[in-house]
Amino acid sequence: MVANGLYFDTATMYYRSFFAVPESITAPDGTPSGALRGFLDMASTFIEKYPAKKIAFAWDTDWRPQWRVDLISTYKTHRLDEESIDEGFELIPDNLSPQISAIASVLDAIGLPRIGQVDFEADDILGTLVAQTKTKSLVVTGDRDLFQLVDDRLNNAVISMNKGMKNLELITDEYLLDKFGISGKQYAMFAALRGDPADGLPGVKGVGEKTATDLVARFGSVSKLIAAAKKNDESIKKCTRENLLNSQNYLTAAMEVVKVRTDAKLPNTLEIPQKINNSKELDFMVNDWGIAKQVNRLLKSLKLPVLNPK
Repeated sequence: MVANGLYFDTATMYYRSFFAVPESITAPDGTPSGALRGFLDMASTFIEKYPAKKIAFAWDTDWRPQWRVDLISTYKTHRLDEESIDEGFELIPDNLSPQISAIASVLDAIGLPRIGQVDFEADDILGTLVAQTKTKSLVVTGDRDLFQLVDDRLNNAVISMNKGMKNLELITDEYLLDKFGISGKQYAMFAALRGDPADGLPGVKGVGEKTATDLVARFGSVSKLIAAAKKNDESIKKCTRENLLNSQNYLTAAMEVVKVRTDAKLPNTLEIPQKINNSKELDFMVNDWGIAKQVNRLLKSLKLPVLNPK
């Protein structure tokens, strides 16, 4: 199947590349370049393996939107730079920062859509891409929150990198029902109940995966679940009812925080470029970073002419 859209959670890819590729891999000037090289090779692998009509790279322009922090103050606090916590800066390894800029420059020079927006995380960009594409979308990520984009009826799936590039998993509703007992559309409620340390969501006290799955499957929404707890529904354990009622405000806020938005602004076109957008800039990046092999592989995967670097 040729997908209508192949969409990348860019931060997941460059972080995984950074920690997977030795820092001994460097540019000609000695700058570590493993994350950049690994990212480009990853992108090529996915484009080669999953042909698509449209490609886009979601960018974390606003990795921790204030409106989410206003709802849940602990949201992603563990990822803040302790020296500049008041300004809300993300803690990024020193050797990774210049490579992130280089990745942006290479994507822009080739002409591949790189989409970020204030008040929207990369997850929200991906949610919008899938919503607007409607059918046959593939999302590449390591973030389980994006499982909520899965929909077998529309052939929308997630390619999970959680087990590494050699063990990619295609996440479908069938997969989620088998593993968690829920569908993609139910994943946000499941995550809110269970909690998610990766995002600083505490969850409801005493509610683990098994209980969360049972509550989601039986009640389907937070409002119905809370209403049942208020009516002392005996099918819910007494201690769980008490914890749910004590967590009403948290659950209402968490559902807004976890839910991926679908209203970001997207470019007019997401078509694969027919020619390189800025050959001069791309030549500079290739020679400056020593990434001719990786860039040419990506260009081949896009069916664009390869470069002949100096």
